[in-house]
Amino acid sequence: MHRSFAQFRRFLCVMVGAFVLLAGLAVPLQAQVAAMPELAAAQQAVNRADQADADQYAPELLNSARSALAQAQAAAATRRDRKLAPELAARASADADLARARSNEAVANAQVQQRRQEISELQRTLGEEGAR
Repeated sequence: MHRSFAQFRRFLCVMVGAFVLLAGLAVPLQAQVAAMPELAAAQQAVNRADQADADQYAPELLNSARSALAQAQAAAATRRDRKLAPELAARASADADLARARSNEAVANAQVQQRRQEISELQRTLGEEGAR
């Protein structure tokens, strides 16, 4: 049996239709993952913790936040676990915020210690000058 050009055209239409259908199904899945504001907030919290040098002052918390964020992103990508994604993202945000706060606290404590040391040196200098 010889194929005519009409059959090729039908095959082409079926293939194009299948491609359009699959592409149409893929877009809503990506939109659902991107539409979760919790994931974006968690990513921003982890970025803020990174900028606050939390990897130096609170590495365990920052690693926990990164892990929870990765789990949230993976959960958001799967239909079965999508409901868990906001909770995991909230955990990631909380860990990242705590890591940032501890990092800021460590920096502030170091600055206070430095100021106290400067005050002690100034008092010693003033005490020596007063004794002359």
